[in-house]
Amino acid sequence: MFSSLNMKYFILKLILFFPLLLWSQMDDPLASVDIIEQTKWVDSVYKQLSLSEKIAQLHMVQVFSNQDNYTTKKLTTLIKNHKIGGILYSKGGPVRQAKLNNKLQSMSKIPMLVAMDAEWGLSMRLDSTFAFPWNMTLGAVKDLNLIQKTGKYIGEHCKRLGVHVNFAPVVDINTNPLNPIIGNRSFGEDKFNVTEKSLAFMQGLQSAEVLANAKHFPGHGDTDRDSHKTLPTINFDSSRIDSIELYPFKKLINAGLASVMVAHLNVPALESEPGLPSSLSKSIVTGILKKRLRFKGLIFTDDITMNGATNSKKQRQVDLAAFLAGNDIILMSADVPKSIAVFKKAYQDGKLTESRLSHSVKKILRAKYKLGLNQYSPVDTTNLISDLQRSKDKLLHSQLVESSLTVVQNLDKSIPIKELDATKFAYVPIGAANGLTFYNTLNKYSKVDLIRPTKNTPILELLLPYDTVIVGYHMSNKSPWSPYKFSKLDLEWLSKIAKHKKVILTVFAKPYALSQLTNVKDFSTIVVAYQNSSLAQSKSAQLIFGALPASGKLPVSAEPHFPKGSGIIVPSIQRLGYTLPEAVGVNATKLAAIDSIVDYAIASKIIPGAQILIARNGKVFFQKSYGFHTYKKETKVTSTHLYDLASLTKILVTTPLVMQLVDRGLLDLDTSLDSFLPEYKNNPKGKLTLANILSHRAMLTPWIPFYKNTIDHTDLKPLPKYFQPQQSDIFSVQVASEFYMRSDYKDTIYQLVKDSPFLSGKKSKYSDLPFYMLQPYLESTMGKPLDQLIQHNFFLPIGANYTTFNPLQKTNISNIVPTEEDDYFRHQRLQGYVHDMGAAMLGGVAGHAGLFANANDVAKMMQLFLQNGTYGGKRYFSSDTMERFNNCIDCNEEYHHGIGFNKPQFKGDGPTCGCVSMDSFGHSGYTGTYTWADPEKEIVYVFLTNRTYPKDGVNRLSKENIRTEIQRIIYKSIIDSI
Repeated sequence: MFSSLNMKYFILKLILFFPLLLWSQMDDPLASVDIIEQTKWVDSVYKQLSLSEKIAQLHMVQVFSNQDNYTTKKLTTLIKNHKIGGILYSKGGPVRQAKLNNKLQSMSKIPMLVAMDAEWGLSMRLDSTFAFPWNMTLGAVKDLNLIQKTGKYIGEHCKRLGVHVNFAPVVDINTNPLNPIIGNRSFGEDKFNVTEKSLAFMQGLQSAEVLANAKHFPGHGDTDRDSHKTLPTINFDSSRIDSIELYPFKKLINAGLASVMVAHLNVPALESEPGLPSSLSKSIVTGILKKRLRFKGLIFTDDITMNGATNSKKQRQVDLAAFLAGNDIILMSADVPKSIAVFKKAYQDGKLTESRLSHSVKKILRAKYKLGLNQYSPVDTTNLISDLQRSKDKLLHSQLVESSLTVVQNLDKSIPIKELDATKFAYVPIGAANGLTFYNTLNKYSKVDLIRPTKNTPILELLLPYDTVIVGYHMSNKSPWSPYKFSKLDLEWLSKIAKHKKVILTVFAKPYALSQLTNVKDFSTIVVAYQNSSLAQSKSAQLIFGALPASGKLPVSAEPHFPKGSGIIVPSIQRLGYTLPEAVGVNATKLAAIDSIVDYAIASKIIPGAQILIARNGKVFFQKSYGFHTYKKETKVTSTHLYDLASLTKILVTTPLVMQLVDRGLLDLDTSLDSFLPEYKNNPKGKLTLANILSHRAMLTPWIPFYKNTIDHTDLKPLPKYFQPQQSDIFSVQVASEFYMRSDYKDTIYQLVKDSPFLSGKKSKYSDLPFYMLQPYLESTMGKPLDQLIQHNFFLPIGANYTTFNPLQKTNISNIVPTEEDDYFRHQRLQGYVHDMGAAMLGGVAGHAGLFANANDVAKMMQLFLQNGTYGGKRYFSSDTMERFNNCIDCNEEYHHGIGFNKPQFKGDGPTCGCVSMDSFGHSGYTGTYTWADPEKEIVYVFLTNRTYPKDGVNRLSKENIRTEIQRIIYKSIIDSI
């Protein structure tokens, strides 16, 4: 126990020591929390080192994890015999590097300091690792939290791989567009923007316990020469350099920067000796960096073998000259043994003092202690690849790209594009790289035709039918040094198109490319996406059509048109977007169980294939195609293939059209049928209300097999008096391929519906008949056939451009999934012709069936319902109307219908997993299709399949709850805290 006197003495010491401790940590970025133990360890290790070993600590050599055995043996010699202090990993792979690193560290007397160039992630050097956007892209992002998180995540990757120093961030201010080596590696040309981003990145990186490294001191941004090849000159006065180039270094140093890399630059204003590189200049390294800026962290040279350094001194003397200038670590010496010998001779001759040597060596040792190398443990290779490719990395990448998109011109608010139905779109790709993701994503919103110009293309003739031309300028995304300039032919095409068409230009390259444009005002919209990654292409297309907003600002000037900071805020307009599960609070790992269920269903021949789409908060986070069109496995299902939706037609066609009429006051849910259907005036059904029939509470016959009256019941062949293989005036209704029904039989169908009996007993059943009854009324009242009505009123305006009745009139048969091998009525494969017999006998267009679509288009309509009648900035009916139709009237354990929509069961088996909210709604189709929307969780789920192929038998899809078990997984995957 402490006495009171001892306690007072202890508290006094703490009060006196605590400010000193805080000051030391702030002033010295290499200080550990346990400074006393750190100092003891450093002094102890230093005393054990020979002169050669001390000098070896100053050397960091380059290593390739994909290098040959001979090179590895040379490296092991340097470690075992010469005791080098550090290694810099370059090209290779993460597992190879980890294994090599463990091997090399095991040979080292003192664990080596490991460094890498990972400016935008480990992928800067390694395969199978993650790439974040380049700094120029990040320079457009306003949210500094995202930049800090980028630094942190890259730091976590480095630490996981056993890397202690990341040579990042680049803090060079790229004021020269012709800079051949910095460019995209810089956050931009504005010193404040560069400093903010660099500081945030540094703080994130160092919070992951990895040393940040600001480069390239004193500033490599305003030069048009590459120091790898020559000695660039920074020809400004000291005042300019101090206020611009040094500005970010000063701010980062004051904030605790751990290390700096000194560039090979000729800076006459800071060094009087002509041609002496900054890396070898005592005036610059010691005089400015160490004394004037009071930097106490590690100082690295840039690659000492670069021509910018070696052209000025004899090769053997460069290392020593750099050290005497004030650098601590010599990076990539050409000959370490000779360099050590040169240092030893200088030490013996008195040119290199013990004080100078111990200053740097102890600094290096202090860094090693701070990084935990006093208790070194090897890299665990278990799950290494997955640990370096995390879901949260992908989510951050997505957020960064979204936030970087920069709209520099938007005349007449051309984007987001609102009117889809009255506009013909063309996409013209130019540049040297691929734009397929951009094109495919554009087509998720509207029909966009690809027009690919060639050298002799009469481009304006090809574009004559189009109102809006979306031009994608795609340049290589392989490295930040890839070419970015428009070719002469590209500029010619752009000039011609922009003068005659409404053009939306998206630049997937450095913003400097915009400087080449001469007719800027001819473009309606110009978007800068910075990089040609698949993600940038997808996000840019989403921006153009209003699924994403734009908030980015140009980090550099594109003279003379767009100064730095240019960027127009563009809002989104409630169209479906596309993102990652984590972006909407869903656990991607748990979603993997969906694959298992679908794989089982396909392997068990429950279904041949499927499309599944899931969205939350207006963002599609899961969209997959599975299996094949048939069990013969000849055609793989893709996202653009069309399925027969069967009864989904009821909620996607008839219900929304009726909702519009109710919304406009032309119909009332409580109105009796005979008040708007004159043919039912003297019919018992005439007293039913619209709400009765659409909520399936009218005791109507569930369905009528109309076709059975038209076939020979002996051989099940169609009777010639009803069907003919050729079309004629009498036989004008196409039911299937080479299968035409007499046109007057439609009247018979409607009469059979009218005369159908009511169900006996007290239990009502789901019925197709209301949708037969309403179709003629909708067509006569709204003045168009049903298929044209729904296209004009909904599908075309929302961009459901794949959705249609009678799809063979619009697309190739190979794009349509077959539904059945019919051997009872039409006696042929049903592919592009509706499976439902009644709908087929109405020419493929009916209120209850006949619609074909892909999952993406179905989701658009369901999202419209979820958004209470709005989509893409346009209102289709009121939220009150949506609420009325989604109301479950007198629902009970056996009855679960809204008006038009199906509703969840109260308990037990039913149309859902039983885990959805009671506000949710949806429908299923006989062919195996299913869709459901939940306002509470803002979930849209679409499942499309052809479970009826090749034969309609036992519905195992329903019996084994395949669709609803997938729904259950969706809800289990929702992260409650989001």
